[in-house]
Amino acid sequence: MKYRFIEFIIDDGIAQIKINRPEVLNALNIETGDEIIDVCNKLKKESSARAMIITGSGSNFAAGADIIPMMNASPQEARKLTFNRAFNSIESLELPVIAAISGYALGGGLELALACDFRICSEDAKMGLPEIKLGIFPGAGGTQRLPKIIGTGRAKEMIFTGAVIEAERAFEIGLVNSIAEDDVLNEALKMAKTFRSLSPLTLGAAKRAVNFGLGNDLQAGIRFEEELWAGCFSTDDQREGMKAFSEKRKPEFTGR
Repeated sequence: MKYRFIEFIIDDGIAQIKINRPEVLNALNIETGDEIIDVCNKLKKESSARAMIITGSGSNFAAGADIIPMMNASPQEARKLTFNRAFNSIESLELPVIAAISGYALGGGLELALACDFRICSEDAKMGLPEIKLGIFPGAGGTQRLPKIIGTGRAKEMIFTGAVIEAERAFEIGLVNSIAEDDVLNEALKMAKTFRSLSPLTLGAAKRAVNFGLGNDLQAGIRFEEELWAGCFSTDDQREGMKAFSEKRKPEFTGR
């Protein structure tokens, strides 16, 4: 697929998606979602990528979704206008995904960031789910992912009021992992580089375990964790990691 609305590269083990619609503050359209799905499908087959960063072109992450196509949509048509397939594809990737947020991350743009494993923002970032002011509410995972990240009460406050919050408040409530002191993409790259020296098999298994636990009861989660944990002992990476520890050297993981 030729990409019109995103830029995609893999450089030195780190994949990057850049939303590239600066003329509309990187607002998302359905074609953008389709392109993200295509990238995720490639990454599931691409062994060289150990982490991924999602960012926006210019000075914004993504200021929501295109509203015009939604204005006269029927309920059946509206179902096709969500970004659930794209955001679920991001969440299901078995590698760490980092959202590097600057400027606006609103509506679908924030929901995109919520599908990532980590969120780093710039000091000028502004985040919110303002859909309630349009007579709708978040429909691309916002009502499901946000409470799991910041808690039910704070999530309801953001969703029910449509309030837009700034970087300091986002960090205070746990919506973002950190506020970049320098360029936000550089900060995201620093984090991504830490994953290159780790086993992609065990990172993927750990992510699956955490995500499974978020949607299931504790005992089911513990059983699933145990199964994945025991499976690590069939890998070369487990043997290399423990051998390197005993030999007091850095491990060299191969993803096998």
